Formats: sequence, C-alpha cells, structure tokens
Amino acid sequence: MEMHAFGRLTPMEVARRRLLAAVRPLERVDEVPVGEAFGRVVARTVRSPQPVPAFYRATWDGYAVRSVDTRSATPAHPTALRLVGEVFAEQSFAHRLRPGETVAIATGGALPSGSDGVVIFEDVRRRGTEVRLRGPVRPGDRLAAPGDDFRRGQVLAKAGEVLTPSALAMIAACGVATVAVRAQPVVAIIPNGNELLVPGTRPKPGRIFESNNASLSAVIQAAGGVPHPFPPVPDEARRIEATLRRALRTSDLVLATGGSSVGERDHLPRIFARMGKVLFHGIAVRPGKPTLAARVNRDLIVGMPGHPSSCLTNAFWLLLPALRRLGGRPGPGWSEAEAVLERGELRSVPGLSTVVPLRAGSFGVHSVYHGSSSISSLSGAVGFTVLPPGRRVVRAGERLPVRWLLPPLGPGAGPPRPRNG
Repeated sequence: MEMHAFGRLTPMEVARRRLLAAVRPLERVDEVPVGEAFGRVVARTVRSPQPVPAFYRATWDGYAVRSVDTRSATPAHPTALRLVGEVFAEQSFAHRLRPGETVAIATGGALPSGSDGVVIFEDVRRRGTEVRLRGPVRPGDRLAAPGDDFRRGQVLAKAGEVLTPSALAMIAACGVATVAVRAQPVVAIIPNGNELLVPGTRPKPGRIFESNNASLSAVIQAAGGVPHPFPPVPDEARRIEATLRRALRTSDLVLATGGSSVGERDHLPRIFARMGKVLFHGIAVRPGKPTLAARVNRDLIVGMPGHPSSCLTNAFWLLLPALRRLGGRPGPGWSEAEAVLERGELRSVPGLSTVVPLRAGSFGVHSVYHGSSSISSLSGAVGFTVLPPGRRVVRAGERLPVRWLLPPLGPGAGPPRPRNG
C-alpha cells in the first residue's frame, strides 16, 4: 500500500477565500408562480404595477355615510339616515349617495360614491330602514384610501432578497402572478470507494453504507440548491474521471467524496490536476484536512473527505458559503456570537485550526465530537466553533465564539445568556 505526504497545507480561511473567489453566481433566471416562490432569491426588483388598495374601501363592518350629514349627531340628539342598500366585499354600489342616505358595507367593500366615512354597527341604532347615529363621523374614518398599503411603483421585493411570506402577499395583492428568481444551483455529488454500498441494499462483509450523499444533499437544499446524488463509483481513476466530466455537463458545481487524501487509491488529486487548475489540496484544519478544489474552465469541482463527520463539518464552514454565493444568497449561512461552554473541554493543536461542532444546551453549548469517522460526532450539531492553531484549552464555564447555522440547518441564534446571581 503506497502512501504520500501532503505538501504545504493551505490555511483554513485562505482555502475558503479561494473557493469563494472562484464561485461565479448563476446568471440563469426562472419565472416562478407566486405561490411557489417562497425562499427563492429575487432576480429583478419587483415594483407594484398599481396602488393597493386601488379604490376607497371600508376597513370595518358598518355603514358608509356622508360625514357632512353626521356633524350634529349626539347621544341626546341622534342623526337619522335612510338605509338605501348594502355592499359586500366583492360588490360596488351603483348610485351616488345622496344627502341623508347610508349604505351597509362589509369590511373590504368599495365605498359608495359620495360617501367619505364609515360608522361601525355597534355605534348606531337601526330600526328597519332607519339608522340613527349618536356621534359625528369624520372624513376618512375607517377607510383605506387608494395607495394606503403601497403606492404604484413602490418596491415590493429587491433583487437579491429572499422571498418571505409577507413579500409574496404584497406581490400577489398587486395581481402579479409570477416572480423572476435566480435559478437554483444544481449540485452533483459523486461518492467513490470500493467499500461503499447504496442504502437499502444487502449488507456485505467489509462494506459500509454510503451516507455523504444524504448529508450533503441536506446542506445543498438548505442553501437553496438542487442536489443530484450519484451512486458510488469504484476506486478506478478512469471511471471516476469520466463520471466527474459527465456531471460537469449538467451541474453548476460538482462534489466528490472520498479518495481525496494521499493514499494509493486516492485518485482525486491527480484527476483534478488533469482536469483543471487546482486551487488547493490539503487544508490546515482538523477534521477535514484531505480536501481539494479545482477550477475546470468556468466550473468548479470540490473533493471532500470520505469520513462522514469530516465531510459534513467541512460542508458547514467551506461549502455552505460557496453554495449560497452560487445561488446569489447573502451571507455565509451562519450568524456569529459567543456562548458558554457548559461542560467538558475543547483543545486546539499546533499547526491546524480545529473545527468543533456544537450542540445547544440550556444556557450554553457543548460538543459530542469523538472522531471524524464517527457519524454521531455531529449528532444534534446546530453550530460550530473554530479554535486557532496552538495549544489552547477551553474549559467549562469559559466563553467561546460560536457560528450558529441559519435555519433550516440550525436556529440562527444560540441559547440564552446565563443570569448573574
């Protein structure tokens, strides 16, 4: 079994900057129905084509009146008006309201011509077609004027923003049926290794079930992308390279898992060098050192460690920002804060940055990490911390920087601060 040593390792942040600098945000645009656009990134700023509301409408159930007719109304001397019709939300009144007349109107109903205010049902007494008011109604009472909600030409969603329920409600309220959004990045995932089995097949001695497809697919979807997982490819350089080249033709980014280190069957470093310009091979980080990336013309391929915890940890700090940039999403995919280490201790090592996945507790954080080959090392992880190279020890009760993964990968914020006393 032939082994080789890594060359000079690339510092963690340098590797991330190189990868981000090589990512070109997608230029493709999809026209998506409003009802299917939640969470998508706006490609072109959306403006209101008309004012909303487009007409005067009632904001309460009551009676539409001419305010001038109600000026002298008091509890002791009510003003009597004659009921001449009714307006529901989908209707309009055909005639102009004349002096001394009123119309029953439902919330959202179009105000009859000639009226300029609404009195609620509870503030009047009605007998047949006579409605008595015990107080004056001011012009504009309980009305929404044209453009009260938003004016014609008003920005409803800016290019680059992620569409929220409220933004979609405004867009739909203007009668706009579709929204121009950035295309979702298609990301191929190609696991390689003779030992890998597809989940659901019969177990075999010495073989393991492939799991990186599932975890990376989740990260890709959380970043707004569309995963395209491939079945495992055997440790044969020609087959791996052919699969990578085929995936590049139909994907915006290609990920390969396993075969990225310096062993005899680690073919990715040589394949990447043949296919394009290698950005880095080997990162000064633990876990996840055997990671590499290359640019092939305008496309990117990234080789991830085969160990599940190393692969997913690197996906959080390295891939997530790149995936978001590819799809035009702002930010790296996490928020930064501080938290208390609830229990245990965390140790850094000389020469390598240490990424520690963290779980949130009742007042702080803790880690269950116990090895890059152990999938349970990331169980419940909703954030991570990065310990710089050195011989530092973080002990229980001390504060440490935390990067909280944004939803749906994490809460976006951490546990409450402990109270003094």
